Amino acid sequence: MQFLDDAAPPHDLTYDDVFMVPRHSSVGSRYDVDLTTSDGTGATLPIVVANMTAIAGKRMAETVARRGGLTVIPQDIPIPVVAEVVRYVKARHRVFDTPIELTPHQTVAEALSLIPKRAHRAAVVVKEGRPVGVVSEADCADIDRFAQVQDVMNPHLVTITAATDPRTAFDTMHAAKAPLAVAVDDAGLLLGVLTPTGALRASVYQPALDTAGGLRIAAAVGVNGDVAQKASDLLAAGIDCLVVDTAHGHQDRMLEALAAVRALDPGVPVVAGNVVSAEGTRALVEAGADIVKVGVGPGAMCTTRMMTGVGRPQFSAVLECARTARELGRHVWADGGVRHPRDVALALAAGASAVMVGSWFAGTHESPGDLLHDSQGRAYKVSFGMASARAVATRTAAESAFDRARKGLYEEGISSSRMYLDPARPGVEDLIDQICSGVRSACTYAGARSLEEFHERAVVGLQSAAGFHEGRPLATSW
Repeated sequence: MQFLDDAAPPHDLTYDDVFMVPRHSSVGSRYDVDLTTSDGTGATLPIVVANMTAIAGKRMAETVARRGGLTVIPQDIPIPVVAEVVRYVKARHRVFDTPIELTPHQTVAEALSLIPKRAHRAAVVVKEGRPVGVVSEADCADIDRFAQVQDVMNPHLVTITAATDPRTAFDTMHAAKAPLAVAVDDAGLLLGVLTPTGALRASVYQPALDTAGGLRIAAAVGVNGDVAQKASDLLAAGIDCLVVDTAHGHQDRMLEALAAVRALDPGVPVVAGNVVSAEGTRALVEAGADIVKVGVGPGAMCTTRMMTGVGRPQFSAVLECARTARELGRHVWADGGVRHPRDVALALAAGASAVMVGSWFAGTHESPGDLLHDSQGRAYKVSFGMASARAVATRTAAESAFDRARKGLYEEGISSSRMYLDPARPGVEDLIDQICSGVRSACTYAGARSLEEFHERAVVGLQSAAGFHEGRPLATSW
């Protein structure tokens, strides 16, 4: 990446402070752009779901991996639970979505409580392992909540098999005007479901798969306690990437934790952070990190900069850390501060191999929280920061009441924030479509067919607040 007119910026920059200049391009279509990362994680998209309890759960992990990204399970989750999540995710189908299954005698109330947990907004009624109907929220409208789903389900199924290619599946659903198809195996047992949009996505994205064909998943470990034992347990559970995580990564405990992890000969990429300087990046790489996590304070749930004054504008942090990591043959993840697809593109132009997304994905069907509605009927989920009082209370649950109360005096982060679902993009896959569309187009503007070419060819200029405002679309006339 180079700055326009090679002008060195007079101060550190956020994503809002910069823009990218178009260059001559021979790339004919955004579909000609390969977004596969080169950092050894096996991801086919440069998107990583941040290890936040309100965001990174099993539904998020399977859905994002199916599209090529990676989800990091938080360090606060008990190891046995993480192991079960890993088993679950790796057993999911690489094309078909995991359905909500109901028995014929379950009630409409049960159906309505479960259907919002899937973006396809339906449940499959199953008898002895075989699908016998599909029930949606519309089927349950104005129906007694104690009625059985067998009385309201649609028994006319569009059925496909594992051998059905996405184009044929799409054409079958389109001809039948069906909102989804039910996939079955040779014995007629339920495999999953596929929507028309899911069929389209299956033709565009490549899932992130391990050597055994299972969906990839990552997990985080902190720097306190028996790091070696925790890391060993996570590796034994089958994770594909290990993230050693703490808010201030350039410290002795992190270096000691990395040494302990490296002594295990993990066999998977090791990520460590967070830092925002060349010095911090070099220290973590020399201690054993394959990938360095960059970002202090840019996240939507983080109050670190307002509480402490510590941090660094994210674009400059990524640019400097990526330059140092590349000199050492390593990589960085840009962690936090992305609110638009342009921000993801600019982080990749600055040299990041992937971009971590947190709060942006909190307001989706796939995040772990319950779907709630405000007084105006708008759907939302509750999100919170990982250094907030809420997160600290969970993390210290096994400690004495005195120690928990003492640690609760100091908190950084928002404990409860409403993340509204976008009615036009309520699922994480909808947001991934939006992000990838923007990033692919950015690559075509730069004349790049890969992320590495994008970094090499990107020309970035500086802009005023008015320049950023000029680029924002208007929903109504002025």
